[in-house]
Amino acid sequence: MDSLALGADLEPEPVVDEHSTVTLHVNGEPTTLSVDHRTTVLETLRESFGLTGAKKGCDHGQCGACTVLVDGRRVNSCLLLAVAQDGATITTVEGLADGESLHPVQRAFVERDALQCGFCTPGQICSAVGMLREAADGHPSHATGPETAAGPVALDADEIRERMSGNLCRCGAYPRIVEAIEDVIE
Repeated sequence: MDSLALGADLEPEPVVDEHSTVTLHVNGEPTTLSVDHRTTVLETLRESFGLTGAKKGCDHGQCGACTVLVDGRRVNSCLLLAVAQDGATITTVEGLADGESLHPVQRAFVERDALQCGFCTPGQICSAVGMLREAADGHPSHATGPETAAGPVALDADEIRERMSGNLCRCGAYPRIVEAIEDVIE
């Protein structure tokens, strides 16, 4: 039998390190860790940090259950590779509160009973916090009227619904979610 057919003369493939060291500033705490290049921010938050607020719903960025804030912007953490976020500031629902004092959006969700099963709630809350900042910074949405000049965008129920449309709630708590967000902007 031919020795090439058995692979005797082939050189071994080089070993490629599939991990990198990154520093993530999660909920105000810088942490340096080694992450597999294929690991998402969501997986890193849940498995390395034990932060289970962000949920894996669809794993395709369509439901918003995994929404967190990265450098102040809302993102679907299931779509971001952790290795690409070296140095980023990540805020999860667990990091929104100030000690025992809930963030105003968290408090409004509780007061309005803007949840049922609670699976989507952490993503809804993080999305609402990011959305409020986007509107305050003047970022338009599809619902923003053309007459809107540069500057903060007024948030009515239609504008809130449009801006929150990337976060799905299977229980249908949408009216209460909109009301809770309206309570924060009043």
